[in-house]
Amino acid sequence: MSTSPAWDPVRGIAVDPASPEPLYFQVARQLHAAIDDGRLPAGSRLANELDLAAGLRLSRPTVRQAIQSLVNQGLLVRKRGVGTQVVRTKVARPLRLSSLFDDLTGLGETPSSEVLVNRLEPADAETAALLEAPDLKEVRRLKRIRSTGGEPLAVMNNCLPDGILDPDDDELRSQGLYELLRRVGIRLHSAQQSIGARLATEEDAALLDESPGAALLTMQRTTYDETGRVVEYGWHVYRASRYSFNLPLTHGPQ
Repeated sequence: MSTSPAWDPVRGIAVDPASPEPLYFQVARQLHAAIDDGRLPAGSRLANELDLAAGLRLSRPTVRQAIQSLVNQGLLVRKRGVGTQVVRTKVARPLRLSSLFDDLTGLGETPSSEVLVNRLEPADAETAALLEAPDLKEVRRLKRIRSTGGEPLAVMNNCLPDGILDPDDDELRSQGLYELLRRVGIRLHSAQQSIGARLATEEDAALLDESPGAALLTMQRTTYDETGRVVEYGWHVYRASRYSFNLPLTHGPQ
């Protein structure tokens, strides 16, 4: 069985000095395309900046700027003693009422989960307020690490009113939370969601295989069923180097 030769950036990148696009951007754009379509798969190593610059007949600062732009996007990583290496591309998740497990499966990934917490506990006043159930006595507390391709992607925290769902750890490892809710007859209708960012704590870093202070995306979501009842509240953190949200915008009335 024959195998295709590895894609060579020096041979594959065409730079046009007369183009209005900056030279570094032309290089970065073509490297990005090669990563996206698999010509540069995860784990591939790039030649050093000097060799790339010589091969492309560009200055070293131009090549360095192109590489740094892809490092900033989380597509390349510089490792001491190894060089510049392609990492897994980001998961770009659309903003819709779906679970991360379902979205990853839909993207052809094979998600896995480590269950850290799955228990009933007394509902304090803050949690009862978040679940819009002031008389609530107990809540189901969940905490999981969601991974794909052997790499942690997110730490997911959820609380649900007692009586909504009683999952075992095996179910939480093999299915998304929304799928489990649907299986017990919950008809999801809408959600309120907010997205933000913060720096990784020591705990975040340990769970997500990041460095303390690394950029993280955050999301809080309150989900309602068709009767208007809150069925879960979630607060999650995601590796910004591996994850993004897509937000479609439509033209509304002026």
